Amino acid sequence: MHVLLLKEPRDGESGPDPYIKELATHGHKATLIPVLSFKFVSLNTLSDKLFQPEKHGGLVFTSPRAVEAVKMCLKAEERRQEWNSSVRETWNSKSIYVVGKATAALVGNLGLKALGEDTGTADVLSRLIIEREDTNIPPLFFPCGSIKREVLPTALKSKGVPLETLTVYQTAEHPDLEKNLKNYFTEQGAPATVAFFSPSGVKFCLEVVRRLSGDRLAQMKFAAVGPTTRDAMTAEGLRVSCTAEKPTAEHLAAAIAKALQQPPTGLGS
Repeated sequence: MHVLLLKEPRDGESGPDPYIKELATHGHKATLIPVLSFKFVSLNTLSDKLFQPEKHGGLVFTSPRAVEAVKMCLKAEERRQEWNSSVRETWNSKSIYVVGKATAALVGNLGLKALGEDTGTADVLSRLIIEREDTNIPPLFFPCGSIKREVLPTALKSKGVPLETLTVYQTAEHPDLEKNLKNYFTEQGAPATVAFFSPSGVKFCLEVVRRLSGDRLAQMKFAAVGPTTRDAMTAEGLRVSCTAEKPTAEHLAAAIAKALQQPPTGLGS
């Protein structure tokens, strides 16, 4: 059956996207349509902070894109040498927190040792940080996107764990999103399942998907990569057919395969 994945391609990986690959093992043909575009900002400020690790108690990454911003700061040969010779190890003497395996892998590519890759959400990560950190540390440094949720900052603040945030990328709708969705529905028809990967994806795609699906909407399944995305879908009146147990290709593909064996749930009113 056809599955539409509303997500960005995996950075720096050759070969098929892991979600497409995993769904194929269940006998489903998946197509990926990018939903978001990103613009990096404040890279000079980010660079200054990265090269002053002594001013912070550790690092927090909740998205691959924030790690990509760090990578951009290390492009210059001099900066990279300084990072490799001393700065990286200073950071490694502190805690480097991440959400999810994809972000952990990118952090590892920078030579940093990540904690929390099995935490699937910022909520779970915040609990790990609160368990491990004292309130008298220098602030943890959190490079993030313009539309981050406030779950992690709020949780840490409530327990007195200091955190300094810096917006390093801005998120907007992908300029070709509507055109790509129209082309998909024209060529393939309505998919059996649509999978959402972020609240932003729900915000930017749902109306177009509703319009293009027409009468087929009630027969379609809707999948969420995690609880945050599921909540955004439910808030928009979608009945969510399945949510991945963890935000990985294996877990989402298994959840979709199981849901496709059930009668359709469709849309709420």
